[in-house]
Amino acid sequence: MTDPYLRFDGISVEFPGVRALDGVSFAAHAGQVHALMGENGAGKSTLLKVLSGVNRVTEGALWLGGERHVFANARQALRQGIAIIYQELTLSPNLSVAENLLLGQLPARRGFVDRRRMRDEALRILRDLGEDEIHPSTKVRDLSIGQQQMIEIGRALLRDAKVIAFDEPTSSLSVQETRQLKRIVQRLRDEGRVVLYVTHRMEEVFEMCDAVTVFRDGQHIRTHDSLEALDHDTLVSEMVGRDIDDVYGYRARKAGEELMAIDAIDGKGLSEPVSFSVRRGEVFGLFGLVGAGRSELMRLVCGVERPKSGEVRFAGQPRHFRTPGEAIRAGIAMCPEDRKSQGIFPIASVTDNLNVSCRRFYKRWGLFRQPSRELANTREYIDRLSIKTPGPRTRISTLSGGNQQKVILARWLSEEIELFVMDEPTRGIDVGARRDIYTLLYDLADQGKSVVVISSDLAEVSSICDRIGVMRDGALVDVVARDEATPERLLGLALPA
Repeated sequence: MTDPYLRFDGISVEFPGVRALDGVSFAAHAGQVHALMGENGAGKSTLLKVLSGVNRVTEGALWLGGERHVFANARQALRQGIAIIYQELTLSPNLSVAENLLLGQLPARRGFVDRRRMRDEALRILRDLGEDEIHPSTKVRDLSIGQQQMIEIGRALLRDAKVIAFDEPTSSLSVQETRQLKRIVQRLRDEGRVVLYVTHRMEEVFEMCDAVTVFRDGQHIRTHDSLEALDHDTLVSEMVGRDIDDVYGYRARKAGEELMAIDAIDGKGLSEPVSFSVRRGEVFGLFGLVGAGRSELMRLVCGVERPKSGEVRFAGQPRHFRTPGEAIRAGIAMCPEDRKSQGIFPIASVTDNLNVSCRRFYKRWGLFRQPSRELANTREYIDRLSIKTPGPRTRISTLSGGNQQKVILARWLSEEIELFVMDEPTRGIDVGARRDIYTLLYDLADQGKSVVVISSDLAEVSSICDRIGVMRDGALVDVVARDEATPERLLGLALPA
C-alpha cells in the first residue's frame, strides 16, 4: 500500500476538566473509506474538529500528503482541501439551495453575483447527488432533514475536497437517499480521495468501509487496515471495553390496563384519521419510512400541533392538549428527534437543561429557586444514567449526542410522567449508550409506565417493542404483535403499495 495521505500524529486535546483526546495516532490512505468507531464521547467528533480547524490541539499535529499542519482555524483547513459533513447541519436556512452550495465561492460577473452560473452549477451538483427534484432557488428551511444533508455533501463536492469526513451521514436519510449516499461515497473512494466515515451502524462499516479505527475514552484503541478477519462482536468489544451479546436486551413483561387511547385523531401530516391504544407497562413502536407521519401523529397527541378532529383519552379522561406544557402536566412527555433545535438549550448548562421543566418542585415557598437542590438532582441523574460530562455546570452543547439524549431523558424522569414518547431515541448513538437507553425504557415499562418509540430503524422496533404500529403516507396501516413482527412483514407494510 502507498504512503498514507492523512496521518494523525500524537493528537491530544484538552478542555477545562477533561482530556478529550489523548495521544491519538493513526493513518488513512487515499482511495480508502476509513471508518471511525467508538461510543459517544470517545473522541471521534473532537478529532474531526481538529481536522477541520475548529479545535486547537494541545499536542501533536496532522500530516497531509507528507506535509505537517496545525490548523489555527477552519479557513486554513478548507484551503488544504478538508471538508466535514457534520451530523448537526451547518447550512444557512434562509438562503437558497444554490447560495448554500456555493457559499464562499459565489461566481461573479462585473462585481456582481452571476446568478445564471450559480444556478447552473447548483443544477449540475444536484443531478450528481440524484436530487433533481430540488430547485436551486428553494430555501433550505423548506427542505427535509435528509435533503439538507445531501446539500451539505454537495457543498463538499463543489469544493473538490481531498479529504471528506462524514459524521453519522445516514442518521436522517430516507432509504433512497441512503442508497444514493453509498454510491457517492464509493465514487469519492474511486476518485482517490480520503473518506473518513463516522457511524454507529455496524452494517454500514462492513458494507462500505475498507478500514476502521476504534476509539475509547479519547484514546486510539486499534486500527484494522482490513475488515476481512474482523467480526461484529470483536468490534463492539473494542468499542465498549466489554462484551455485549445482545445490544437490545429485551425483557418480556405483562402489560396492564389501557393508559392512552387515540380515537380517530386527524390533523397536520396525516392523510386519514388514526386510532390506536397504549397500555401500561408496554413499549409501543411506531415504524415507517421518513415522511410516513409518525412524528406528526405524536405531535398532535402531545399538544405540539392542534388536531382537526378526534379525541385523546389519557388515564380514562378525555384530553385536549393545547400546548406541550399541558401534556407534560398531565403526564405525557416527548423527546424530539432533532435534539439540537427542539430538545436542548445549547448555550445553557447541563443543570439548567435537566431542571428546566421540574424546577417548580424545588422552589422555596413556590417562589424562589433553590440552585443547590437543582444541582443535587443533576448529580443524581449524572450518576444514574452514566452521563459523561466534566460537571453539572458544563454547557450541554459540548456533550456528545448520546449524552445530550440522556440529559433530556433525565429531565422527564425528574417530572411526574406516565407516558414517554421517544422520537428516534438512539439516532447517532453508540452501541453501549443504546443498550443503556433500552434498559432505561424497559425499567420504565416495568414500573407500569408506557413508552412510545418512534423509529425508522427496523431492527430496533422489532427487537425492543411489544407491539408495532406501521405507518405509510400519513396513515396507520396495521398494528403488529412482537411475535409476528418479522422484518419482511414490517417493511412490506411500510413500503408504498
